[in-house]
Amino acid sequence: MLKRDITYENFNGELITETYYFNLTKSEILNLDASYSDGLNGAIQKIIDAKDSKALIDQFQKLILLAYGIKSEDGKRFIKNDTLREEFSQSAAYDVLFMELATNDALAAEFMLGIMPKDMAQAAQKELKGQ
Repeated sequence: MLKRDITYENFNGELITETYYFNLTKSEILNLDASYSDGLNGAIQKIIDAKDSKALIDQFQKLILLAYGIKSEDGKRFIKNDTLREEFSQSAAYDVLFMELATNDALAAEFMLGIMPKDMAQAAQKELKGQ
């Protein structure tokens, strides 16, 4: 799970810092991967090879919103639903996060690894180092 403090100016002109949480479970990653004929990595690689920046942005937005949720107070649940995703996507915090990740490859990679389960993130890091 990734915990991210985001500072943004709200629509009343006030500067606010809030904590947001992002997480993908193994089953969510498996389902996401299975939704592409070449898997998620293959689909993203095709987009990169085709230099299709619009498709890459769309995929990145999808992953951010799929990972966004609210942690229950007792820590037993990570609540995600379309209403929460829509509310977050309409916030200035989302805009700040998206622009940071879209303009900084290192932050984007850190985000992607941070939303994965720890063992999957470690495996991904090893695979990246091996390439």
